[in-house]
Amino acid sequence: MSKGFSRQLAVLVAAAAMAASIPANAADPIKIGVPLAQSPPGSVVQGVQVKDGLEIVKDMVNKQGGVNGQQITLIYEDDQGIPEKGRAAVEKLITRDKVVAIVGPHQSSNCLAEIEVAKRYDIPYVNTNCWSDDIRKKGYKQVFNPANYNSRVAFAMSETLASLGVKRVIAFCENTDYGIGQAKAVAEALKKKSPNVEYHFETLDRTSKDFTPAIVPLRSNPPDAVLMMMLPPAAYIVMNQLYEQGVAPSDKTWLYDGAGLGDYPDFWQNVKEAGKNLIEFGLYHPNMGVPKLGQEVGKTYQEKTKHEPNRLIYQAADSLLLVVEAIKNAKSTKPDAIIKALESMQFSGVRGSFKFSEEPGVSYHQWVDIPYVTYQFTEVGEPVSKTTLVQGPNLPLSVDKLKKAK
Repeated sequence: MSKGFSRQLAVLVAAAAMAASIPANAADPIKIGVPLAQSPPGSVVQGVQVKDGLEIVKDMVNKQGGVNGQQITLIYEDDQGIPEKGRAAVEKLITRDKVVAIVGPHQSSNCLAEIEVAKRYDIPYVNTNCWSDDIRKKGYKQVFNPANYNSRVAFAMSETLASLGVKRVIAFCENTDYGIGQAKAVAEALKKKSPNVEYHFETLDRTSKDFTPAIVPLRSNPPDAVLMMMLPPAAYIVMNQLYEQGVAPSDKTWLYDGAGLGDYPDFWQNVKEAGKNLIEFGLYHPNMGVPKLGQEVGKTYQEKTKHEPNRLIYQAADSLLLVVEAIKNAKSTKPDAIIKALESMQFSGVRGSFKFSEEPGVSYHQWVDIPYVTYQFTEVGEPVSKTTLVQGPNLPLSVDKLKKAK
């Protein structure tokens, strides 16, 4: 080896050692991890919507110069809607990719597995669409919930059912933490709101293609209402089979969805006539109104996809914006600094303004008063913007607007 080459190698080694000993350059991107369903049995339609919302905000932030001079990079992992896959995905994002936060989770069973990893590594975890109350009850300081929660849905559904004067209600829930959790929450809410209502829920396998064994018995003894607590594709199959069997919606039985299916872009192509007269719990309706930032996000989404914006777009947008604002406020990408900023800051996002609650239990690190709506589809193919709004943030519940199927 020549002396010249040895000197050159020594310089390179010294330079590498120096680089390893100093902080990352301010221009280095900020890596944020996104575990979501990109393949079955997870809700792929949800995963697509969440990704769309995140990408819109990422592009907006980066075009404006990024966060404290650094660009945002989103790193995706397919969790398939399977808890074990979700746990592995988050572990990989934290240890391999060195992300400073997790955003985008959208299925409760996965969230419950993933938050254990976030807690272990002390990484902020922003829950985009996991509704299980148990996520909140864990009380983990790393977990923040700008998403809806089952107790909120249960309150809304029980209020509507009480106003309708129903006597007998059957719920179909998927065999997940979300589905079973919501079914139980509705049971508790009805005990308080309408203790005389006969309520029963049946748990269905979300991977099944045939639910007629659970549906056919209702033909001879139809309930006053059938509640849906399932995600696609199983939810669409159940709706179609309820309609084909003449159970619901019908002149005897209301069909009421508690999962917010109606604003998915593929809703009508999958349910057609089965969706007419569906009562829907929703987290977005154009008549609700959104702040200017929300209008910009909605317009961008509509221009890109030719679809009306929906709740998942806005929820995803807020999830990323929360982390962006926390980093700005903390002037740091250190996870602990981000967590402290998320706990203390007043946030103004695409859906409104709020501060995370510190109250233990289901309210912990939750947007407690998250706005919701109740609406009904009365025509096949009807966009959400044309539906009958039965209840809104500034609109009292008016069940007299609801129409039974003929």
